[in-house]
Amino acid sequence: MNTSTTKRRDFKSLKQRRMKAAKLFEEGCSQAEVARQLGVSRETSRRWHEAWEQNGRQGLKGAGRAGRKPKLQPEEVKVFTQALKRGPEAHGYSTSLWTLERMADVLKTVVHVDYHPRHMWRVLRQMGWSCQRPQTRARECNDKTVKNWVRSEWPRIKKKPAD
Repeated sequence: MNTSTTKRRDFKSLKQRRMKAAKLFEEGCSQAEVARQLGVSRETSRRWHEAWEQNGRQGLKGAGRAGRKPKLQPEEVKVFTQALKRGPEAHGYSTSLWTLERMADVLKTVVHVDYHPRHMWRVLRQMGWSCQRPQTRARECNDKTVKNWVRSEWPRIKKKPAD
């Protein structure tokens, strides 16, 4: 996952801080002293003390990760990535252009996880992919003809500055 632009909570260090608070409570430190030493609010220290009194150290272990669990598991992300790398044509589309709608359809078909097309950009960003627009280029374009035209015709047509 790409976390360069978004800050995430460091649950490990938060748990370590709560365990330090438990040690300080066991040593007889007051809630105010624990708050001062650990750099937390007095309200946080009070909640920690209450949890410590009710359940000991176990009460300060924490609830684990916050927020909704991801729909996609790491192994499903790998399968989906491989499916995308095969290209849209491999999944029955007539052009080689990936759209969010097509990606959502492939995701649902390949790993049976349903995302709304508008949310596919989040999945792609977590995978380290970025949205890119294809270059517009005429199919009839002939590089050699264009180069010759620019070299011979363009100078003849181009307006010259007045002397």
